[in-house]
Amino acid sequence: MKIGAFIPARYAATRFPAKLMQTLGDKTVIRHTYDNTVATRLFDAVYVVTDSEIIFNEITQHGGNAIMSKRSHESGSDRIAEAVQDLDIDIVVNVQGDEPFVKREPLEKVIAVFLDPTVKVASLMQVLTHTTLIQDPNYVKVAVDKNNNALFFSRSVIPYPRSTESPITYYEHIGVYAFQKQALLNFTNWPMSSLEAAEKIECLRYLENGVSIKMVVTEYMGVEIDTPADLIKAAKLL
Repeated sequence: MKIGAFIPARYAATRFPAKLMQTLGDKTVIRHTYDNTVATRLFDAVYVVTDSEIIFNEITQHGGNAIMSKRSHESGSDRIAEAVQDLDIDIVVNVQGDEPFVKREPLEKVIAVFLDPTVKVASLMQVLTHTTLIQDPNYVKVAVDKNNNALFFSRSVIPYPRSTESPITYYEHIGVYAFQKQALLNFTNWPMSSLEAAEKIECLRYLENGVSIKMVVTEYMGVEIDTPADLIKAAKLL
């Protein structure tokens, strides 16, 4: 089983333009993500997939592997699907470019679920405990069934605590996905779903098309760089 890690890297991020090229310690954010992904030693190949010559050069000039997108894409999954179309890969792992603190254990966990051939798509989640973060729309929440299959993803609070008598565990969706290659290629042939368009959460396209997503609980993944404030927090963590 050949496993590849692909890091979608868009330069013009809406909330924090050029965030992947911001300096964090002695490297850019995107190089931290790439180098830490390679360092896990879990993958037969690691690529940054980008629409930006600046990001492409940042990776290749430091000895890394990068692929330039041929078309514009609405989502990271679409960008990766174009890149893997003709590659000899069985399992595709999407590591977000703004996750500079990549670790081996969470990725190892999400890859392991594919020992079950019925799993087509998997992703990571972590427990959220702070009320401010639970209510923050920048933190995507996921509700799961008893087998940790995703029921729904939302920027809203899910489940909503209409009753406070029963304890509720809130999960944050971590933007690391893994796919059987064909499941990812199928994704790109479906139109953007109405839920996906409303929430701006691409994995809802799978749920609306009847494809289960196996969620894997992980420990704290570090800081995702979405805003300048996140970059400051990441620098302190580094």
